[in-house]
Amino acid sequence: MANSASGMAVHDDCKLKFLELKAKRNHRFIVFKIEEKIQQVIVEKVGGPDESYDDFAASMPADECRYAVYDFDFTTNENCQKSKIFFIAWAPDTSRVRSKMLYASSKDRFKRELDGIQVELQATDPSEMSLDIIKGRAL
Repeated sequence: MANSASGMAVHDDCKLKFLELKAKRNHRFIVFKIEEKIQQVIVEKVGGPDESYDDFAASMPADECRYAVYDFDFTTNENCQKSKIFFIAWAPDTSRVRSKMLYASSKDRFKRELDGIQVELQATDPSEMSLDIIKGRAL
């Protein structure tokens, strides 16, 4: 694949915010955007620890691709509190083909920069990243 050839830089802020989410748990989610003009992945939005999954889903644009990480808290069948960090590759059907290709070819390299992702989801419409799907993948 052409992942390493996509030449997409990752802004330091992306890794910094992800480390804060993973280690300090002071973010619920982070939405990342590829800034095509500067060929770099940047942080577009950070959700506070008290924001809900609906807040997160609402921050995904209807017709543009994004990457996102979501820190999902849940209780296991054994009644243990756990959390899993989801990586979501958002590529709605209505987004531009060039954009979908750019996000697809840069995804693996970008994901490698974020050490600690436990579950990956690909979504082309909101139903593919519903809370039920997140719960199902977490357990």
